[in-house]
Amino acid sequence: MKLRLIMLIVSCFMLMNQPVYSSDTQEITWDDLIPSELHFDDPFEKLTDTQLYDLSTVAMYREQQASKEEITNPSKAYYDEALAKLQAEGVDIDGLLARREEITEKRRARGQKTNDALSGKQVRIPGYLLPLEFKDKKVTEFLLVPWVGACIHTPPPPPNQIVHVKLDKGYDVGDEVFIPVWVNGIMETESSSPELSYVDGKQNVDVGYALRANEVQAYEKK
Repeated sequence: MKLRLIMLIVSCFMLMNQPVYSSDTQEITWDDLIPSELHFDDPFEKLTDTQLYDLSTVAMYREQQASKEEITNPSKAYYDEALAKLQAEGVDIDGLLARREEITEKRRARGQKTNDALSGKQVRIPGYLLPLEFKDKKVTEFLLVPWVGACIHTPPPPPNQIVHVKLDKGYDVGDEVFIPVWVNGIMETESSSPELSYVDGKQNVDVGYALRANEVQAYEKK
């Protein structure tokens, strides 16, 4: 009888320490945070970083020409080199430059609107943890972002690509930032502008989602 009681207590303890998932938990990606009707084929996303840089070089040179600014020899040389590389790689230079304003507006709209279908849902999402508040050396409030360096080394992602997470029991991060984690909890479409501290100041970041977390785990690929 005592053995059975001990086994029951041990089993209960193990269950209490398991990640809090339910059969209704929906594992989502960052694309799921964007309403489906706002997804579109972005031709610039198909370019490499080098191609984007070369395309910007071409665009700036042509804008200088159009404004009749004085063009230096190095600028012309960079333009010729970038133009030749893009043409050799089959990039539709004129077509892409003609669509810049259209794509910029579509990106702006895509980044602002949240996916209302996720509101109130139990979700599980991976991302990088950017601490906001601590208690007893554990982070209790943080921003979840889709890439390393977001909001610190690079401009903030659009509001619907940032999640404001609160976790009552806290999560031990040590002195690290941008730790990859899985976050499990209730998602809400809720706008906020939490204050993020930097070494040289502070900045408010526009956020489109809030998540009351019941579990945060170190990220592991399946």
